[in-house]
Amino acid sequence: MKKEIIISGFGGQGVLSMGKILAYSALMENKEVTWMPAYGPEQRGGTANVTVIVSDEKISSPILSSYDVAVVLNQPSLEKFEPKVKPGGILIYDGYGIISPPKRKDITVYRIDAMDKAAEMKNAKIFNMIVLGGLLQVCPVVSTDGVEKGLYKTLPERHHALIPLNMQAFEEGGKIVKK
Repeated sequence: MKKEIIISGFGGQGVLSMGKILAYSALMENKEVTWMPAYGPEQRGGTANVTVIVSDEKISSPILSSYDVAVVLNQPSLEKFEPKVKPGGILIYDGYGIISPPKRKDITVYRIDAMDKAAEMKNAKIFNMIVLGGLLQVCPVVSTDGVEKGLYKTLPERHHALIPLNMQAFEEGGKIVKK
């Protein structure tokens, strides 16, 4: 198994954190991983993306020009990465950030209303965990247990009390992602 994943959105949406949690989760399950973040000079409001490769075997290069899975959280990201999803691949988008939905017919497209769910749960900071839950529901490269271990590894100890809320958000994301 080898999955090449791009996650992209505005700075401040937790894109880089989501990629880091995914990468650590895979490491906790003894998988081979690369994590390569990219962001503009603005940390909040500028675009950010992260490439994560999860594999059972050695990964030759972290540099990709096409992806098995794209998670896009805003219109500029959709426009940039929809054409780069491999035929037969997966594209997941948040309904809140997309004005013109994906058009390709040779990929499987999922919508996740994560911003709405985060508002319903009264916590905007769990948005990225809702999206991660949706991603791993449709492309289970790591287990729920791996994600929890990844959270303990990536979050500072002073935030460990927030892990149950993050895991609840993760589970909700798995429930609300749909074709």
